[in-house]
Amino acid sequence: MATSIGPRGLPTALRRAKWPTTSRPARRPLATAAAVEHHDPDTYIPDGTPPPTSAPSSDRRSAVRDAKPFSDFLTDTYHRQHDYLRISVTERCNLRCLYCMPEEGIELSPSKKLLTTAEIYYLSALFVNQGVNKIRLTGGEPTVRKDIVPLMQQIGSLRRNGLKELALTTNGISLHRKLDQMVEAGLTGVNISLDTLDPFQFQLLTRRQGFEAVMKSINRVQEMNKLGANVKLKINCVMMRGLNDHQLLPFVEMTRDQDVEVRFIEYMPFGGNKWSENKMLPYAEMLDMIREKYPTVARMRDAKNDTSKTWHVPGFKGRVGFITSMTHNFCGSCNRLRITSDGNLKVCLHGEDEVSLRDLLRSSPDGEPMDEEAFEAVRQVEMDRRKQSPLRFDGEEGWISKERQLLETIGAAVKRKQEKHAGMGALENMKNRPMILIGG
Repeated sequence: MATSIGPRGLPTALRRAKWPTTSRPARRPLATAAAVEHHDPDTYIPDGTPPPTSAPSSDRRSAVRDAKPFSDFLTDTYHRQHDYLRISVTERCNLRCLYCMPEEGIELSPSKKLLTTAEIYYLSALFVNQGVNKIRLTGGEPTVRKDIVPLMQQIGSLRRNGLKELALTTNGISLHRKLDQMVEAGLTGVNISLDTLDPFQFQLLTRRQGFEAVMKSINRVQEMNKLGANVKLKINCVMMRGLNDHQLLPFVEMTRDQDVEVRFIEYMPFGGNKWSENKMLPYAEMLDMIREKYPTVARMRDAKNDTSKTWHVPGFKGRVGFITSMTHNFCGSCNRLRITSDGNLKVCLHGEDEVSLRDLLRSSPDGEPMDEEAFEAVRQVEMDRRKQSPLRFDGEEGWISKERQLLETIGAAVKRKQEKHAGMGALENMKNRPMILIGG
């Protein structure tokens, strides 16, 4: 099934300065499989896993001392703190997946309408300085962006400002060719979209070839992890009744010998994907199908902001998860914001409201896209302004004023975020972008 790859030497990325280490979720309290949602967890520790150790008290004291109040701009009226930013870096994709791309295709935005690398980096820094500690790059397909690696290097530098995770959602077609450089840039997590383990059906679902390339990317991530890369690997699978539901059990079986989390996603309605409730395979039904073959499958305790409900078959190396946006929403713990490739802020994946950060960024002097030279010119103007009037900032027209306006716009959008998204019936009729124009 998988394409084998010969072992390589330890990548340069693994020999250089690393991100702050975080323990992988190898052990979590488990519950019995008697219920989907209500459970009383017992402790489960895989064979060979050492017991967890407490952090030294001095480390805890340091964390408390260094902690900063979370930004009010990123806190909504339900006290949800949004520390996770997803940025779509392109509208282009080298696949045409049924649930993501309308059959007739999409009209691509002129390049002038899309965020530049410098603008993406500036917005990333702005959000990190307000408390965002995780950024995920999406698309389209992010690996088709020509400067994706330099962009990741720039965003990766924000770890000095508090960024802890830099992740990527990809279809895996080109990932294996760029993975070493991405890890060197600071990549900490990869979600690979794969909806079938059947090469022939892959071509039907994606309208393109490329199954072997995707498996090559999965293998390469796993090989790099054996060398110490510590890249969290997840496989995202959109389950659709009558199309790929027969692949549910093969994906579960995949976790027997592979340390990977396969996440089954309930089919969601987006512009042009011809969603219907009949096509959606709900969480409870998927779980029943798995229990028939694996009756001991057990629920794991999820982290505070996890979107996935995670389960584990005892004795298996990997895990399975369920993203249940349609039948069991997780809005109450949502900590995610999205920026589309054309610069719009979306506070909810299923919400219609968007606000343009791009237009605010380019509001002066000429409305043109901003490259590195434009930002450098802005910095120089601000430095000169401070030298001339170091104490005069209130009310003046300058970059400080623009940044304040950006933060106020972001804050107002976050404050308008609803307690939860609409129900299934309303979502079906709601106007929303195609998924490819939002960012996976």
